[in-house]
Amino acid sequence: MAEITLDHVTMTYPNGVTAVDDVSLEIKDGEFLVLVGPSGCGKSSLLRVIAGLESARQGRVLIGGQDVTTLQPKNRDIAMVFQSYALYPHMTVRGNLSFGLSLRRTPKDEIRRRVEHVAQILGLEDLLDRRPGALSGGQRQRVAMGRAMVREPKAYLMDEPLSNLDAALRVAMRSELLRLHERLAVTTVYVTHDQVEAMTLGQRVAVLRDGVVQQIDAPQVLYDHPANLFVAAFIGSPSMNLTEAEIVDGVVHFAGMRIQLPTSSPLRAHAGRVVLGVRPEDFRLRQPDDPADLPRLLIRPDVVEELGAERHLLFSVDARPVATGAGHAPGSDDEARLLATDRDRSHFTARVHGRERITAGADVELVVATDALHAFDCETGRSLTQTL
Repeated sequence: MAEITLDHVTMTYPNGVTAVDDVSLEIKDGEFLVLVGPSGCGKSSLLRVIAGLESARQGRVLIGGQDVTTLQPKNRDIAMVFQSYALYPHMTVRGNLSFGLSLRRTPKDEIRRRVEHVAQILGLEDLLDRRPGALSGGQRQRVAMGRAMVREPKAYLMDEPLSNLDAALRVAMRSELLRLHERLAVTTVYVTHDQVEAMTLGQRVAVLRDGVVQQIDAPQVLYDHPANLFVAAFIGSPSMNLTEAEIVDGVVHFAGMRIQLPTSSPLRAHAGRVVLGVRPEDFRLRQPDDPADLPRLLIRPDVVEELGAERHLLFSVDARPVATGAGHAPGSDDEARLLATDRDRSHFTARVHGRERITAGADVELVVATDALHAFDCETGRSLTQTL
């Protein structure tokens, strides 16, 4: 086991694209860190720099306190698990697990010990004599994991290892990965584009965009206290509702609605135009015994998604959506595509209890949790809640 330190690492491809831009991270000994972000954000490139498959143009990579920036991958004492299982089809499970050790001229007794130990941990004892073609997707993924584990490396690097599995199997494999990490406690860096996977697996999660770490913290902290618009929009499913609003004398105005901020709210120190954020679960259906002064929003859902234990109400409000690259470089419009699809109205989602009978097109009255509102600077996208 070992800590991994990235010291101002920058990596640029030959075509001039900077995939990793001045990233500094300290991954603790035995920690499970997840790198998450949309396609092209630089997370896999960063993992490849740690592995030595790509070279850093600037900065250093340290593993276990040793500077490995110029070392070849084979000399870094790490093991990688890829999206593709990359198993040898003509070899048995036993052969796949032992092949790398054989190349390193590991003694046969030691190979046998490691293979049997890993097979027991992963539940592969009865499959050792089968070939990959006779295994299910989950079993093949476990063999790929086992091939890395028999190395007994200082750290595991995993690049979207569950992407090829169906939804149910991915959930099961996530649970297996968590149990495995609790048992082995080996430093692990895990790459995924799936924020649900990141939230359930990571002890800490680093959110990347355009090669830059936007925020790194425990999953619940990212959810409750996003540092900027991008993190707020990316973390959470369904994603945070975002729209333009105005704060005047401690009151938030949007869509013809007035929300009196609690006296404890840090947003009371701000005035003027902001980007307002409301999580879908911070709406609830109005109840007959609710106080009359509670902030309410009358909506007419366009779509009602029935998901059993809960329902998602999709509706529009008469408030300007986030439409101009907030939180990123001036003039960029990709944020607009991510956060808004309508020039005049904002599209919201409310998550409510599944036992409530609601139909699309019928009027529904929602109550907003005033103590859970988020607000962001319209120009920079930074959180106004986190900077006070």
